[in-house]
Amino acid sequence: MLLDAPGRTLRMALVPDPVPARGQVLIRVSACAVCRTDLHVVDGDLPDPKLPLVLGHEIVGVVEAAGAEAARFAVGARVGVPWLGSTCGRCRYCSEGDENLCDEARVTGYHLDGGFAELTVADERFCLPIAGEFSDVEAAPLLCAGLIGYRTLRMAGDPRKVGIWGFGAAAHLVAQVARFEGREVFAFTRPGDAASQDFALALGASWAGGSDEPPPEPLDAALVFAPVGALVPAALGSVRKGGVVVCGGIHMSDIPSFPYSLLWGERIVRSVANLARKDGEEFLSLAARARVRSHGRPYPLERANEALADLREGRLEGAAVLVP
Repeated sequence: MLLDAPGRTLRMALVPDPVPARGQVLIRVSACAVCRTDLHVVDGDLPDPKLPLVLGHEIVGVVEAAGAEAARFAVGARVGVPWLGSTCGRCRYCSEGDENLCDEARVTGYHLDGGFAELTVADERFCLPIAGEFSDVEAAPLLCAGLIGYRTLRMAGDPRKVGIWGFGAAAHLVAQVARFEGREVFAFTRPGDAASQDFALALGASWAGGSDEPPPEPLDAALVFAPVGALVPAALGSVRKGGVVVCGGIHMSDIPSFPYSLLWGERIVRSVANLARKDGEEFLSLAARARVRSHGRPYPLERANEALADLREGRLEGAAVLVP
């Protein structure tokens, strides 16, 4: 499935099979989850994608061949390909363990062709082994929704009471991790979205309500996954003094002005930028121990535009997953 330009629908196309370069592996795609970032690329919210582009950065597949000097994975190994596709390995950020901030990073499904396809190639150093506990459809959403949710939670410190704004793919996974770690979860959905609120409660949330409602008690941290800047002041107003608001999306509408009193009291607002390989290793291990289960709705690859539309309109419980 190719995107020719922002604002257009994806089209089916027959293209030559990719050939793995030095250090790359050729992967036959088994499943690829659909991320809100894919919507941002399609809608033109993120600038200068590679065009034409194969979207998709939550890829699960099987190694079919390896390029020169690629020996990490055997043919037949099941691997995952996340958003971070490569980094320079030389800059200050890479040297200090913050490779997710590398200015020369190239990302899957944006700078590099991704997984809305039957075959793809990836730098083997940035691929992740996938444990047998997860089916392909279960594993795919872990590779971005799960990883970003995990990093967002870790950026919040060690909160006991966690509010989650936007109960979609990332939220339904991080809620399971938070509950496994003994944290209390408060879910904020679109106003009046009873189905999402029931979903959150079924996953162990102590309370679920609309994003226009206050929580029943002050929170230690707020995780904001909905790309709506107006939710940041609301989240700030819900956390206690010293609390943290973490914005987990790669794109968000402008944050409106708000009174300093919301920030005062040593409250913190911070963002999450991409993810690092260490996040993947830690989270996939934790997800297996915690028996995290993604709720994936499979779609045939040729129905990718339908999956994107369902995500845009909030018709999904969990995540959409394309299956070639």
